Amino acid sequence: MRLLLAEDEKSLSKALVTILEYNHFSVDAVYDGEEALNYLINGNYDGAVLDIMMPKMDGITVLREFRKTNKTLPVLLLTAKNEVEDRVSGLDSGADDYLGKPFDTKELLARIRAMLRRRGDMSDSILCVSDIALNRVTFELSSPKGAVRLGNKEFQMLEMLMSARGRIVSTEQFMEKIWGYDSEAEINVVWTYLSFLRKKIAALSDRVNIRAIRNSGYVLEYDDVCKST
Repeated sequence: MRLLLAEDEKSLSKALVTILEYNHFSVDAVYDGEEALNYLINGNYDGAVLDIMMPKMDGITVLREFRKTNKTLPVLLLTAKNEVEDRVSGLDSGADDYLGKPFDTKELLARIRAMLRRRGDMSDSILCVSDIALNRVTFELSSPKGAVRLGNKEFQMLEMLMSARGRIVSTEQFMEKIWGYDSEAEINVVWTYLSFLRKKIAALSDRVNIRAIRNSGYVLEYDDVCKST
């Protein structure tokens, strides 16, 4: 899952990026409203967290402008302004949720997960194909043979492959969704992480495999599909 974080207080932004990445989100961080709007319009995100009080353009204006082109992307507003009128203004402008500062990071994570579930991106806490299951809360990959906790990028790549349900995921899609537009990573980093992931899957199952499709991308092959819970 890829998030845009717009917070002008750089120390807080850095702390939030660390927390979100630890919880297996990919994050692009920006520090003013104009940049936030540009990233939202041109990026490919699953959700956004916007501070209201930002330079150049406030978060409410960013949200109103963005909603002219995108009505569905989940957006959570962060602000020190916590009066009822402020919350109503934020929600009426198209926000999915509103969290006042200071806040507990556990509540922030819970609210992000909740708004993503409402959109349908995280409708199941457990993704399951064949004899493996990926827990989106604990980040564990498990099978009857055991379990292993995946690293951040491994988790996100497998989540994309499992959600695709047999459709091809291109290298470019991995790069865009997980590393982002501003990443300096080389494209072969995708192959490197998929190699790590293949080894972990092989240790847990002989019925699931990541197959490379020449000049197209990668697909998760498996014997059958088990029911998500």
